[in-house]
Amino acid sequence: MTRRQLARFDDVLLLGIMTVLAGCGLIYEYLLSHYAGRVLGAMDSAIFTMIGLMIVSMGLGAFAARSVRCAFSGFAVLELLVAIIGSVAILLTAAIIGLTQVLPAVLADTFGLPQELAPSGGVLARLQKLAQYLPYVWGVILGWFIGMEIPLIARVRQDLASEHLKHNAGTIYGADYIGAGIGAAIWVLWMLTINTQTAAAITASVNLIAGLAFLWRYWGHIRRPKLLAGLHGIAAILLMVLAWQGPDWQHQFNNLLYQDKVVFNQDTRFQKIVLTERQLGTQSAPVYSLYLNGRLQFSSQDEAVYHSFLVHPAMAASARQEQVLIIGGGDGLALKHVLQWHPQRVTLMDLDEQLVRTFKEPEAVFSRRIATAVSELTQNSLKDPRVELRYADAFNGADELISEGRFYDVIVVDLPDPSHPDINKVYSDQFYAKLNQLLSADGVIAVQSTSPYHARKAFISVGKTLTAAGFRGVEQYHHNVPSFGQWGWSIATKSGLKASQRLARLQEWPSIDETWLTPQLALAAFAFPGDFYRDKQEVKVNRFGSNQLYQYHQQAWSRGQGLNFNE
Repeated sequence: MTRRQLARFDDVLLLGIMTVLAGCGLIYEYLLSHYAGRVLGAMDSAIFTMIGLMIVSMGLGAFAARSVRCAFSGFAVLELLVAIIGSVAILLTAAIIGLTQVLPAVLADTFGLPQELAPSGGVLARLQKLAQYLPYVWGVILGWFIGMEIPLIARVRQDLASEHLKHNAGTIYGADYIGAGIGAAIWVLWMLTINTQTAAAITASVNLIAGLAFLWRYWGHIRRPKLLAGLHGIAAILLMVLAWQGPDWQHQFNNLLYQDKVVFNQDTRFQKIVLTERQLGTQSAPVYSLYLNGRLQFSSQDEAVYHSFLVHPAMAASARQEQVLIIGGGDGLALKHVLQWHPQRVTLMDLDEQLVRTFKEPEAVFSRRIATAVSELTQNSLKDPRVELRYADAFNGADELISEGRFYDVIVVDLPDPSHPDINKVYSDQFYAKLNQLLSADGVIAVQSTSPYHARKAFISVGKTLTAAGFRGVEQYHHNVPSFGQWGWSIATKSGLKASQRLARLQEWPSIDETWLTPQLALAAFAFPGDFYRDKQEVKVNRFGSNQLYQYHQQAWSRGQGLNFNE
């Protein structure tokens, strides 16, 4: 190989390595923020925080690269460190967070204390809180090292061929940007659907291979290359073990975050699904709870309370119950209550097809015992021939329904709380205006509206936003759901009497066998303390793009789960 050919080979190799490493760096960033969001329930801020921290750390790492004497040796060691840290960061985080959660129970068992007296405050509480910041600590460390890559590889290119000096920085940054784009595409198209620890092991393996290629080509320029080669071999064995056993270990550590036994754990393209089971003894049925991204969605012991209040007042207040639209509710529980009213057709629209399939065909994913329990809980509502399932983002999916000329007698909106800017848009005036177009003139809409006491301004904002979207007779009501505390819903008509006025005419539900929730109990839920709406005029409508409701929700829930009458 001539000198010119060798120089060209080095160019292609170094730029290729830089492209690969840029993709790996971006995936590490996504992995850490993704883990924080799905396991700790902080998706709304994790991504933005992680990006900011890693960018700053990369800048500091770029400055720190000036202190590395030998660019060849420094780069080889650097890639080995990045591969190892990137592969173990999530697993170690899961282990530490999980262990801090069970430590109070371990101490209680050790000293013979009742579980209700297990230590939970002071140092233990601080440890649990600090452990939740570990993904960001890893982000800073990885950002620092990744920031050193470009300066070091630029020095390598400069040492190999001084003619590269003129376009050195621009060429390397070009490779870096292209690699980051490729990494983002791989993340979106593939890695979003696989286990985070598996994704970390794969990414670290690619990182390690790039480092080995560098070590092989520039063996003579690197100090102690044999030692580094041996360490790369050890790292390769570590990565194989992590790829094989890491996902199971991670699941076991993550399961420590839940008080009950985890019986199902799945990562979908959109969220992390966890189903837990609590045994209550031989005389009582187990309690099953569903968590999405670490947030409780339902508990089988009181889901009927939540869903009855969400569904039955709207169905009873509507002039007809023939055509019903459910937004969200992929677990089929709201649908179960809707079907009691014998509708002609129910359209259920949910973003996550895997979630819907999990509850539609539980026998395909659960053990026979749990599948039977889930089927009994949902009453196989998702298999009902009257149900039309649509998998779409509700904001855009509503446009499709409008273009098809659909109209509904009742619309039930059973979406997660607006704890993320992306969810905020389906609580906006623009989205509700779309639903207004879909509602029949004498129809009724009901919307889950978070807690009126834990997040009072957010709750009031939902009602005001419905009014701003053109609904008339907007009202709100609340009741205690043991698993959530005080919870609230909003209900609105398009014309005619308000829902509460229609419910006041009923002595019993006209066509369902509902013995617990009576029309009188539902009507009583419309009563609030006298000063509850004292500052209603100051609460803002959630305009599309404003993220106003998201801000109200974050401000309220960040202060904890206690009652907050003065928010």
